[in-house]
Amino acid sequence: MTTADAPTPARLLNAPSWLISLASAHSHRLVSDGFAAAGARGYHYRLLAALDEYGPSSQATLGRHTGIDRSDVVAALNELAAKGLIERTPDPSDRRRNIITLTPDGSRHLEELDAVLGGIQNDLLAPLSPSERDQLTGLLTRIIDHHAASLP
Repeated sequence: MTTADAPTPARLLNAPSWLISLASAHSHRLVSDGFAAAGARGYHYRLLAALDEYGPSSQATLGRHTGIDRSDVVAALNELAAKGLIERTPDPSDRRRNIITLTPDGSRHLEELDAVLGGIQNDLLAPLSPSERDQLTGLLTRIIDHHAASLP
């Protein structure tokens, strides 16, 4: 369905916020479907990517790095641990806290999910040239950075 086919008032079709919402919904569906086919969820990818980038971390730190709520972090980590993709060990400096580490299987799974995500990006941005993709990414980043700077 294109914006021209959508049963939407014409004035909305010229509103960037509406167009961003439509693109976001389409993107979310593609990501959810792609990760589900790979036996994962978006939270799994975010947590594995954070562990890969920042190294072993506490659950609370992972929540801050990924923007995932604490209770959702625990549930997603339980799923990842059950698959052998992460390990939990007690923090030697505070036995009440766990340190989460990416396993070799977790690193391989992250690489698979990176490939899935690359395919999703290609599907989502298919009508755009490489330079238009870069331009879109830059513009969206500027919008996000601008609004993130004004948050408390």
